[in-house]
Amino acid sequence: MHCKACVLLTESELRDLPEIKSVIASLDGNSVEVVGNFGEQDMNEVIDQLNQKLKPHGYMLFQEKQSQKIRWSDFKIAVPVSLVFIALFIFLQKVGLVNLINASKISYGTAIFIGLIASISSCMAVVGGLVLSMSASFAQTGDKIRPQVLFHGGRLASFFILGGVIGILGSTFELGGTGTFILSFLVALVLLILGINLLDIFPWAKKLQPTMPNFIGKHIQGLKSTNHIFTPLLLGIVTFFLPCGFTQSMQIYALSTGSFWTGAFVMLAFALGTLPVLAVLSFSSLSIHKKAQSGIFFKTAGLIVIFFGVFNLINSLVIIGLIPPIFNF
Repeated sequence: MHCKACVLLTESELRDLPEIKSVIASLDGNSVEVVGNFGEQDMNEVIDQLNQKLKPHGYMLFQEKQSQKIRWSDFKIAVPVSLVFIALFIFLQKVGLVNLINASKISYGTAIFIGLIASISSCMAVVGGLVLSMSASFAQTGDKIRPQVLFHGGRLASFFILGGVIGILGSTFELGGTGTFILSFLVALVLLILGINLLDIFPWAKKLQPTMPNFIGKHIQGLKSTNHIFTPLLLGIVTFFLPCGFTQSMQIYALSTGSFWTGAFVMLAFALGTLPVLAVLSFSSLSIHKKAQSGIFFKTAGLIVIFFGVFNLINSLVIIGLIPPIFNF
């Protein structure tokens, strides 16, 4: 497990089984405590039964604690690939084709790119879990298209409107230079933590990742079992509040803008970045966790996110005059 979203998704999936009485997942030690009535089944049979619920999401249960092996060989590919992407972004910025990076703010292009990375990271696994559960539930009744339209439409609309609301809240606080610096610094810090977690080489970094309170996520997960025509729309709306550090980094930035329209369009751009992968998830059992190359992919994404985090951290220090400009674009 990589973050609190993994904990939430694991507990939610196992709790759906009729045999289960209680489930407590813990990020410390990657453990899950399960209590239930499994009849005459032995431990191996119980584990196989539970794994049928978790495998589609990229998780596996074992009776004994598994030692984590860091695949350093993944970096042989991840480092050059990430450097090529970073060089491409800088080139596009230099020639003025795409405004992906800005010295004083996160651009819409950056928000879309961060959304794309978020959609295929473990941080958004809980949203993917909601999409898969909802799709399976409504597919049984023959209703395949309408729920998807309502879910993704509700998600885009809520990110736009609530992003604008956050922007207005920022204006009421009259942040000023110091307040803007603090929020920009927090965005950079969250991105750095997320990037480090994607590298999957520092287990202690999982505890640093900010999340929404667990009870909010549990209530949202409970909505997926509600069989109502507008359930997909409501699920799409409430994903704004799910525990995802990427989402929260964009929310913090939206707060710093002090503008309804800027906050709204930043959050909409982020949501649009997550749309392609989540849309594919709606109609298939796609999971990046299943792929043999997932370690390389996550490490590549982690290095790119760290780049954005470091870039924003440096620029936040430049804005307040603490250090001279380092990058000239």
